[in-house]
Amino acid sequence: MKAAHDFRAKGVGALFTLLGENITDLEDANKVVEHYEEVLAASTGVGAEVSVKPTQLGLDIDGDAAYDNLARLARAAAKARSFLWVDMEGSAYTERTVYIYLQLRAEHPHVGVALQAYLYRTAADVSRLIPAKPAIRLVKGAYSEAPAIAFQAKRDVDANYLALTALMLPEVKRKRLRLVNATHDTEMIAKAWRIASALGMEKQQLEIAMLYGIRVDQQLRLASEGFTVRDLITYGDAWYAWYLRRLAERPANMWFVARQLLP
Repeated sequence: MKAAHDFRAKGVGALFTLLGENITDLEDANKVVEHYEEVLAASTGVGAEVSVKPTQLGLDIDGDAAYDNLARLARAAAKARSFLWVDMEGSAYTERTVYIYLQLRAEHPHVGVALQAYLYRTAADVSRLIPAKPAIRLVKGAYSEAPAIAFQAKRDVDANYLALTALMLPEVKRKRLRLVNATHDTEMIAKAWRIASALGMEKQQLEIAMLYGIRVDQQLRLASEGFTVRDLITYGDAWYAWYLRRLAERPANMWFVARQLLP
């Protein structure tokens, strides 16, 4: 919360996510919901949003219970005049997550979903979601996925990320979609802005999200230039397993993080 206050003073918003997934007890899921309710109630002064994984709310145990927990958080977000993001996990959960989001979006306007650019199916998911006037946080994808369902080469992932952004920006201009480009790739952001600018969009309509501690100088620069920037602040006891799993799944991430530690 202190980091969120510090960022807000510099024109950068916050997005909170408590690390943890694949819980095996619905009581633990209830504790997660109670935690986020407290976070939302306490974050009204900083305008922070929250993002939660469906398996953290019991999707592996009971799909209906997971939906009820998400709906409960959507109501808490609305009460706090905030926003709830449904995070995306491995491809085994993609269809269920999109389905749950569509159900949730039909009843709650202040909810969004993360989509992964490295999956072949994502363009179809975008087309499927647009009639619901969704909010989409576009990420590149951090899980290890098979070549049969996901792009493997960085250049292909980047190309699809830009293509998906170009597909969605006209809908942003029409106010039929909220798009958040979650990427640390400033060249990608510059390309997205060139497309948005050609469409006659304003800088604040291009939303960007980056991880806490990664390219903070660029976050501040982009915010100072008029873009809407949010810092994704992850926290909680599960951080170590989360971090190691991502390094194991995509070893290239290790060099990316190491570079941020250098002057």
